Amino acid sequence: MITKIKLIGTICMIGLIAFIGCKKTDYSFGDIKTPTGLTLTTLVVGTDATNLYGDGSGQVTITTNATGSLTYKIDFGDGTNQMVPSGTISYKYHTPGTNDYTITVTAVGTGGSESVISKKITVLTNFTIPADIVTDLTNGTSQVWQTDHDAVGHVGVGPTTSFSSDWYSATPNTRDACLYDDEITFTKDSKGNISMSVDNKGQTFIIAAATSFYSQSGGDNCYSITTSAKQLSFMDATSASTSANSTRIQFTVPGNGIINFATGGTTYEILSITPTTMTLRNIGVDGNAWYQKLKVK
Repeated sequence: MITKIKLIGTICMIGLIAFIGCKKTDYSFGDIKTPTGLTLTTLVVGTDATNLYGDGSGQVTITTNATGSLTYKIDFGDGTNQMVPSGTISYKYHTPGTNDYTITVTAVGTGGSESVISKKITVLTNFTIPADIVTDLTNGTSQVWQTDHDAVGHVGVGPTTSFSSDWYSATPNTRDACLYDDEITFTKDSKGNISMSVDNKGQTFIIAAATSFYSQSGGDNCYSITTSAKQLSFMDATSASTSANSTRIQFTVPGNGIINFATGGTTYEILSITPTTMTLRNIGVDGNAWYQKLKVK
């Protein structure tokens, strides 16, 4: 009898230990508190009565604060966002000219709770074109360029993941005649701005995918297009290029964006430039990277 009692006791003890070992542990994260009193202040560097949108540096100091916030996610309104635990950051905008940006701050509290605030700012960003590029483009004042029709790859195309015409490179003098008579003139004014005029002799070559962009229809061909002088906007390149395969400088051509052949793209990255030759890359409406080589006339 005593043996049976001991056996029953042992079984109960094992069961109790098993129960205790399997008991679910409870965790507590505390109260979920949404940040309150969120504020956002901005200072465009160099703003005064004369310079309403800053000194042209593009630099802005952003300060945000909220009670109960663990960190802040700041969307700068230019496609960039960043986590800023301190709530204060100095940020530089790169797009040249006077531009509006909407800054949006998300204050993050416990348990992922959030408060949001936004503010619109206007910022002036000046861009200084590297002196060697100005000189090579304009020869100091004004210079005429044309398609480098004797060069392999004077027209080329490839994927956006590379910086060379991997899919197609035109052999010398094999493209349409309207490509070869264009004259592209780059001119520097007294303020250092660069404008471009294109004399296409009445016709411009357009790739098939882009004809509708220029209100045309049909395949790869020469089309009657009116061109005019335009002031260019220069900036740091926004592609994934490096100094090994590019100058890291790009410019935008207002309007139809045409230089010597048309892809629907309006922004050109200067991959290389010398006093007599230049290679440009742009992304066409077909999503491909297009290349063109020019030479001084």
